Order: sequence, then structure tokens, then C-alpha cells
Amino acid sequence: MFEATKNVAVLGSTGSIGTNALEVIEASGGRLRAIALSAHGKLERLLQQAQRLRPRWVVATDEAASAAFSWKGLPAETELVVGTAGLAQVVAQKDVDVILAAIVGSAGLKSTWAALEAKKTVALANKETLVMAGSLVMSLAAERGAAILPVDSEHSAIFQALRAGRAEEVRRIVLTASGGPFRSYGADALNQVTVHDALAHPTWQMGPKITVDSATLMNKALEIIESRWLFNLAPDQIDVVIHPQSIVHSLVEFVDGSTIAQMGPPDMKLPIQYALEYPNRRAGIAPRIDWNARWHLDFEPPDEDRFPALKLGKTCAKAGGTSGAVLNAANEAAVAAFLAGELHFTEIVPACRSVLGEHPYETDPTLERLIELDAWARQEIAQWVCA
Repeated sequence: MFEATKNVAVLGSTGSIGTNALEVIEASGGRLRAIALSAHGKLERLLQQAQRLRPRWVVATDEAASAAFSWKGLPAETELVVGTAGLAQVVAQKDVDVILAAIVGSAGLKSTWAALEAKKTVALANKETLVMAGSLVMSLAAERGAAILPVDSEHSAIFQALRAGRAEEVRRIVLTASGGPFRSYGADALNQVTVHDALAHPTWQMGPKITVDSATLMNKALEIIESRWLFNLAPDQIDVVIHPQSIVHSLVEFVDGSTIAQMGPPDMKLPIQYALEYPNRRAGIAPRIDWNARWHLDFEPPDEDRFPALKLGKTCAKAGGTSGAVLNAANEAAVAAFLAGELHFTEIVPACRSVLGEHPYETDPTLERLIELDAWARQEIAQWVCA
């Protein structure tokens, strides 16, 4: 039976998720096509990707960087689009079927919003979109008849496991966390952590911001908030367990006591492919578990006193409103300050807690208000750093 090619716009194509996605697309045998690629920096890599995949559009969202860059060698059939407004226009094009939203941080919200307004299917790797504006985003998707498919390994695992039962049969979901490189560190050891230490993740290869989030467990805090909106769960239905091997990507426990887990090696190609090919499962290039090898799985409860970010995630999942946007922005700014040597590792979460506690909370904000508070939280972190 003839199957039409899915045209995929890969937003953030030069990052870790984006480059993995392009490998999946190239290995699809023509079922998937990269019709658009976007990047903010790394324009040389973006040009190389365009030369290899020959998309219809490439989008450089940094206008100044694009103007200073030589686009010589861009394929003749590829149109260069510049700026965030141009990106929003590209994702709404009628020939675009699926948007892989892999722009890191709050910068990905506007393009995801534009895609949902255009009734597109969004393969969502940008958890910050739902952390910032979960209620608004899910309402928009429902109103426009758009689909959101999770790409994060944990949320993809939950999405897959939920197919084993009905929504009313779910007791809780359990997000797994590797625990990062400092899972067994005491307070004294944490005080000695360097940027190099924080970027040495034991199981995953990710970008620097997400790797630091994994080290603080802020990534899990944000995933708690994302899960609350993505799966329409009560906050007390979401738990976290430390699983250092990163083989079980998350679990769903049903009311009868049955627990369904999704497993696989720690590699993003499988959840990316699952979202892009959904609802079909296809042979792909993701690595597989070697069931002939001897191995074991460990699970342990997280130490919320040593890693207090989890408490912030649960607080924001319960509060909703403006809290998620403020926590996300404060964390992005605090992590950037840590990577720049302006903040110590152990100060990241306290800085976020301080800004969250001081912000002018609103229960039902507009998108514009969330963007305002995003900027406010970043300024507060800058003052916190200077102090």
C-alpha cells in the first residue's frame, strides 16, 4: 500500500535532539523527509545539514549572526528564512506535516505555539513549552485539533505504556531519573563540584543545559510539571524514582497493581522515531538491549533533601498558573550563570526557589503575561548573582 512521505520541520536541528532526528529521518527509507531545518547559532553546521538533506527551507533565527554568515553553498532549491517570525511562518506552511520542537528552553515556545495554531502535529522535545504554559498550550491544541506527541524519553515511555489501559485505570506514573553524576555525593562533595564535573553525565549524551539540569535533578522537576499537563494527571499521581542504568525510561502503575515499563538503551533515536512515525512502529537504527548479556537494574527513592529541585517541581505542578514559567526562566538563567562561572552548583536551586517565592503569582495568566514574567525572573537571577 502506498504511504505518503511525512514532511518534518526540525527546529533546533544542530542540537543533540536535532542531529539524532536527522539520523532517524535519513534512515527511514523515504518515509520521512526533512523539509525544514532551523538553528540559532552553529550556522556552519546548519549549512552542512542543508547541503546533505536539501530541505525546502533553512531558518536562522539569529538575524545578526545570519547577516554576518556566508551562505555560499546553500542548495539552490533551499530558501533561507531569517528571524523568529520567519520560523513561525515556516512551521505553518501547508506542506509541513510534523514539527519536531527541539529548540532548547523558553525560546521554543513561540514556534510551538504557531505550529499548534496551524493545526500541526508537534513532536515535542522542548519540555519548557508545557512547563511555562501547559494549560494554555493544551487548550490551544484541543481547540485547533492539533496533536502533541512526546519526544523526551521519559514522556515517550509514559505515552507508550499508557496504551496498556484506559485513563481512568491509571493509579500513577513513575518518572525514572539517572540521578546524574552526583547521586551519591554528600554536602561537602557537592560544594566542590565544577562545571566539568557537572557536564560528565554517566549515561546520556546531551547538551550542556540539560546535562546540568540532570545533575541538579531540575530536569525531573520540569518533567513533573510537563507530565501534569501532557497526560492530564493530578500532581499526586506523579512520582520519581532513581534508576542509574537509564534502561527503564518510565513506568505506569494501574489500579489493579500492574506496572507497565518501557525499556531500551539510553539513546534518543527510539523516542524520536516513535513520535515521527506514530502511530506505526518501524525497524530503525536505535540500539537494542542485549538480552544475552548479564546485567541488573537498580531503583531507589530520590533524596529530596540533597536534591531539593524535586520539591520545587511538585510545588509548581500543584500551583499551576505563573509558577512553572518563573521556575523555568529562573533555572535557565541560573544554569547559564553556573556555566559562566558566576554561580556555584549548589546555588542554582536556592536561587530558583528564591525567585519563585518572590514572584507575583497569578492563577490564570495570558501568554503575554507568562513571557513578561519569564523576563522578570531572568532579571531577578541576574541581581541574585550580582549580590
